[in-house]
Amino acid sequence: MNIFALSDGTMVAVLVFLAATTLAFCVMALLRVQGSVKRRAAVVANLGNGGRAGSSRSLRHSSLKAAQQVIEYTTKHYAAGNNEEMKVLRRRMVRAGIYDSRAVAYFFLGRTALALGLAALAFMFVPAEQGGPVFWLLIGLGGIVGYLAPSLYIDQRIKARKNEHQAGFPDFMDLLVVCADAGLSMEASLDRVGRELGDSYPSLTANIHMTNLEIRAGRTMSDALEHLGDRLGLEEARSFATLIQQSEELGSSITDALRVYSDDMRHKRLSRAEEKAYSLPAKLSVPMMICIFPVLFVVILLPVIVRLQTGSY
Repeated sequence: MNIFALSDGTMVAVLVFLAATTLAFCVMALLRVQGSVKRRAAVVANLGNGGRAGSSRSLRHSSLKAAQQVIEYTTKHYAAGNNEEMKVLRRRMVRAGIYDSRAVAYFFLGRTALALGLAALAFMFVPAEQGGPVFWLLIGLGGIVGYLAPSLYIDQRIKARKNEHQAGFPDFMDLLVVCADAGLSMEASLDRVGRELGDSYPSLTANIHMTNLEIRAGRTMSDALEHLGDRLGLEEARSFATLIQQSEELGSSITDALRVYSDDMRHKRLSRAEEKAYSLPAKLSVPMMICIFPVLFVVILLPVIVRLQTGSY
């Protein structure tokens, strides 16, 4: 059929139909886009309000809210004190690399939960006779283990980080000497050394970065280095802070003082390595006595015992 052979009325009807169809599709697409935008805006508003609009009655929201209230209560009544025990615990948390302001509350909650949980597990799964002294003794041991486990975990983290700090502090001093010889100030040297040690000693780098932030916030160099020594838990870091303070007060050359102290740090690291090497034979004596000597005795004496038993002699 030739389209040009249609009458004028038929052509107008076809064009009107096409125009109406196109307009309908455009309106439907516009309404669909507006609906999608409204739904996304509602989701964003719901997230901005903490999810209270649609999920305030959900179990997950109620659980999170209850846990948050417990943490806030513990922080307020148990972890926010300024007595000596809380100060020591906060210092231990910082040395372990836990910088959250609610870390003490988490510590108390974790210790209580572990003590009750291990005691409950011992109560349910201990094979001893229920009601007997052994049964209650194992339950008590489970509670004690759960009570002491968080503290032991913190001690292990402190020990691991202290070993890292001891290993990296001589390198830190050597790089400070290089930066001081290059003419950099102490603040610029700390910033540069912190960036150089990031891959090798991440914990030491994090503490150096916090020292830089304290200096930028207005704290003096001596106070910032004293806080660095407290966070690292090293006597070498405290001596370094004292060295910088005395050099500033007396007006002596900080570069020379850093060079002498860097040599001292290298000698101390070498002395620690030699001490470990010299103590190795004494430490190996116990495994040798337990694991090697009995095997040698069996290998040597077993043929003699066999011949005595069989009457071969």
